Amino acid sequence: MLRKYEWRLIVRVMLLLIILSITSFLLVKGKGWYVYLIATVPILIYILIDFFRFHKKALDEVSQFVESVHYRDFSRHFNVTQAPPELQPLRRGFNDINTTFKIISKERETQYQYIQKILELVDTGILSYNNESGETGWMNESLKKMLGIPYLKTIHSLEKRNKVLYDAIIALRSGENEVISVTSEKNIIKLLLSATAFQTDNKVYKLIAIQNVNEALDETEAKAWQKLLSVMTHEIMNSVAPISSLADTLKNRLQMAEKKLEDTDGTVEDLELGIITIKRRSEGLLKFAETYRNLNKITTLNLTRVYVRDLFENLSQLMQPTLQQKNIDVDVILKDTDLMLEADTNLVEQMLINLLVNAIDAVKETPNPHIILSATRSTNQKVIIKIADNGTGIPADLLDKIFIPFFSTKKTGSGIGLSLCKQIMMLHKGNVQVQSTEGEGTVFSLLF
Repeated sequence: MLRKYEWRLIVRVMLLLIILSITSFLLVKGKGWYVYLIATVPILIYILIDFFRFHKKALDEVSQFVESVHYRDFSRHFNVTQAPPELQPLRRGFNDINTTFKIISKERETQYQYIQKILELVDTGILSYNNESGETGWMNESLKKMLGIPYLKTIHSLEKRNKVLYDAIIALRSGENEVISVTSEKNIIKLLLSATAFQTDNKVYKLIAIQNVNEALDETEAKAWQKLLSVMTHEIMNSVAPISSLADTLKNRLQMAEKKLEDTDGTVEDLELGIITIKRRSEGLLKFAETYRNLNKITTLNLTRVYVRDLFENLSQLMQPTLQQKNIDVDVILKDTDLMLEADTNLVEQMLINLLVNAIDAVKETPNPHIILSATRSTNQKVIIKIADNGTGIPADLLDKIFIPFFSTKKTGSGIGLSLCKQIMMLHKGNVQVQSTEGEGTVFSLLF
């Protein structure tokens, strides 16, 4: 197509050179030849005007094409059939270029849509910002939901909302990873931060991937505690059981020999008291180990579909005498009475009893003790059961420790109740969360 345009241009240039040469020759020859200029000069003028028009049309076409490129208007179509013959190849070329750009633009738009949808679907939060100005370039929905932040104009806006996360992001270098604990909606969550950098349009951007690793770390931590408890209880019971048996034997032998011994200074009595003490303490230690071994016994679930209202009714009937005795008000909030969940009823009831007993203990010194049992379904169809109280609350520095086996804030606590609750929820592929303000109260949320 462009060859035809080139040939037309070459023909015009050759004609112009020929006429110019003839005109020059006639001028050099002198007066006798001037009469022939009457024929050559009009031809020369016509060729010059035609050459000018030809180039002007071509420049106009190029100018229109450049304008469409400038405004990225690749939908524009240059009419070939109505164009002069010499410009038809040019218009065909412009149309081919526009079609190619249109295909490339469509492919890029499709790829962008794919990437955008993928980033919206993943659970990992994505954040990018200009390394120099701090202006936010991208922030996906997962990050907004994870942190409860609807929009960030710059990365520095994050400092007022969550200073711990902001400081960690700013300090994180490209290629590094870090796990931090932050508070989101009064819940402590663990986040894995990963950073990388890229450059475009002479600007350097920092890309941060933020992943909620609470459940993964909880599962790993729970398995580690289970192994430790298994080894510990096994060793304790193997070591203490013979001591208890031996103490019992020594006590019997001492009682048999007591008649033959002259116990003038009370030595036999002291020995018997010491043996009884050894036996009692060894039996107490065995009972202690047996209690913690129960943590590892729960490995399978007997799943059935159960109404949440039935769980609340059974719990209320069981705990009603205690609640009345201690003058504690309990409100049950259940908007959807047909709300059901698939769970091991016995384990869930045991878990609710533990949490309710903890709530009763927390409100015992409160002037107007009040406990709320509620259940609802979240936007992602998860059943959430909450036990809230207006008790003493839990200090902020203890919130991340209360689910650790052996740890208890009570003087008489064994530290097994909340650990057991967490293990039961993990078996149900769920999680347990706690929100607490010291002096105001605590809310335990069971997410099935």
